[in-house]
Amino acid sequence: MKQLGLLPKILIAIVLGIGIGSISPIWVVEGLATFSGLFGNFLGFAIPLIIIGFIAPGIGELGKGAGRLLGVTTGVAYLSTILAGVLAYLVSTSIFPHILEIGGLVNQYANPEKALVKPFFTVDMPPIVGVMTALLLAFTLGLGATVIKGNALQNVMVDLRDIVEKLIASVIIPLLPLHILSVFSNLTYGGQVTMILSVFVKVFVMIIVLHLFYLFVQYLVAGQMGRKNPFTLLKNMLPAYFTAIGTQSSAATIPVTLNQTKKNGVSEKIADFVVPLCATIHLSGSTITLVSCSMAVMMLNGMTASFETMFPFILMLGVTMIAAPGVPGGAVMAALGLMESMLGFTTTLTSLMIALYIAQDSFGTACNVTGDGAIAVITDRLSEEKAA
Repeated sequence: MKQLGLLPKILIAIVLGIGIGSISPIWVVEGLATFSGLFGNFLGFAIPLIIIGFIAPGIGELGKGAGRLLGVTTGVAYLSTILAGVLAYLVSTSIFPHILEIGGLVNQYANPEKALVKPFFTVDMPPIVGVMTALLLAFTLGLGATVIKGNALQNVMVDLRDIVEKLIASVIIPLLPLHILSVFSNLTYGGQVTMILSVFVKVFVMIIVLHLFYLFVQYLVAGQMGRKNPFTLLKNMLPAYFTAIGTQSSAATIPVTLNQTKKNGVSEKIADFVVPLCATIHLSGSTITLVSCSMAVMMLNGMTASFETMFPFILMLGVTMIAAPGVPGGAVMAALGLMESMLGFTTTLTSLMIALYIAQDSFGTACNVTGDGAIAVITDRLSEEKAA
């Protein structure tokens, strides 16, 4: 099992969870529900630490970058991420009512949570601060580190980030498949899993199509601004796309992305700066996935997914994606706090989000890194440093 990636483990966990929920006595499901409740509470405790540990040093590092070039790249990347989220909202609003049973869980159960088996016991693990307080504290510390002399505060925040990364990589991610198994066994026992699996398939297909469409749009804009053939630009980036599918990591794909970006005629200085930076701050594919999946879960649960609710979430998501940890499923981990505080997600709903997200994480990563090439072309055009 140690040799398997996170996605195969999640898929195995879903299958086992469905099997256990179908044939096991209630005390087995209750035992799994107990673990799931403890893990969910611990995740709630960890969310503010994740927000502070990643956003604060991320802002601090961005603020001490290369001036105008940093500003241009960050602005273009953020705009691209926001537009990706708005596109996902518009398409989801148009398509989901026709392919999903809106309020399906609520129609089946007056309160879907009541259909789930209760744990043997629970242990409260209150977070040190609320999610919004954590966000404000992260912004304050991050911006403060950019204006004060010395690097002591920044070094402390980087050390905190390393600790949180270890927590995610060594505790949360390894236990995540068991958490998903526990949730799906409970959903199966409560008779809700068939509807959820049908949602998985429909949402998965729509998200992949959205990724490809948005890449096409990005390269149309990049080709127009850079006065290059957009189809040639996109074709040159295909090695980066398929490498990202295999590695499931933006960072691991940087060498390939960098090489293909230079083949697209981007000046070496711009490419060397923009590609590694965008591997961290430009997550348009992940944003499309998060917005689409969250809307599917909300609609299934009978929650309101209006533009007034989702647009502030998308704006905050664009900032939070800068801080997404570089591990499989890292983007959804960084976004959990926003889902709970801004969208009202419960532990069960966040578990469904995690499973939905990780099921296509490699495709979201591929969209992210391929889009980095378009950002590089646009930045090259906007920058004072023109290709020779």
